[in-house]
Amino acid sequence: MNRCTHRLMAVLIITAAAGLFSTRLAAQTDDAPPKAREFPKAALRGEMVVLAAPEISINGKADRLSAGARIRDVNNQFVLAGPLTNQALVVNYLRDNIGQVQQVWILTAEEAKEKRGGSANTIFNFITGTAAAPSDNGQTPYTQLPAYKQ
Repeated sequence: MNRCTHRLMAVLIITAAAGLFSTRLAAQTDDAPPKAREFPKAALRGEMVVLAAPEISINGKADRLSAGARIRDVNNQFVLAGPLTNQALVVNYLRDNIGQVQQVWILTAEEAKEKRGGSANTIFNFITGTAAAPSDNGQTPYTQLPAYKQ
């Protein structure tokens, strides 16, 4: 008889605890306002279209998702690139060290209204070929060139 009472009490305690936990969890998710996402300052804005993963285009230019790229939807949940094929999406994105797109956040209409730099910004600034040559055909004397510290 004593064992039955202990089992009954254990079942009642577990049931009450589970009910209390579920009501607290429901109260937290229902009453809490949606949290505004904060994006890294280095994130750029663009219109992304997944062509055939990992091939994408950003602002009409061919680009590529890096291996292990993370794409988050408007609910901040991870999504795969496949279901997004041929959809024009306004996104914030970050690039990795070799220039491929590493992280992508699909934006809501409210988030898209915020100002942010686009992919028209220069990522790399290399000067090659004739752009590095002086425009006066080498007639500038060395005294007028900027001094370089050694």
